[in-house]
Amino acid sequence: MAHLFFLYFAAVIVVTGLLVVSLRNPVYSALSLLILFFHVAGLYVTLHAEFLAAVQVIVYAGAILVLYLFVVMLLNLKREDRYHGQLPVGGLLGLTLLTEAVLLFASRRSGASEPAAATEAAAEAAGNTETIGEVLYSTYLFPFEVASLILLVAMIGAIILAKRDLFEKATMNAER
Repeated sequence: MAHLFFLYFAAVIVVTGLLVVSLRNPVYSALSLLILFFHVAGLYVTLHAEFLAAVQVIVYAGAILVLYLFVVMLLNLKREDRYHGQLPVGGLLGLTLLTEAVLLFASRRSGASEPAAATEAAAEAAGNTETIGEVLYSTYLFPFEVASLILLVAMIGAIILAKRDLFEKATMNAER
């Protein structure tokens, strides 16, 4: 049953990843990226890494995707190019990755379930969400706060840069 869930999540991730880079409308591309992020979180749940799944949804599907959409709307793209120069390089890279995946599955041994059982036992013994939170807010509290301050400064800077153009247009219109 776990293999079926993995195959479902993997197939959707591959398809939506291809849609992200092939769709011409940037908003549709961002929506495909949202679906991809949620399915990656689903993969984390199948690995019994619920904390990583929650972080995936909160950070990537929440914050990073909103940032992408903010940039797309800020740029106000009017037209798209029909041909991208990276298409042959991307196709060659995709073919190389597909070949590596086929070779990996072909060389897979039958004893692959033993390392997975050892990983599950290690995950149950330590590394739960409570332990991660305790370490984050005690040992690494200062770096955590510094990172949040840097993100706040970056957000304020992006807003100022975006609004500067509006203030210049308003000033130019007032002078006329």
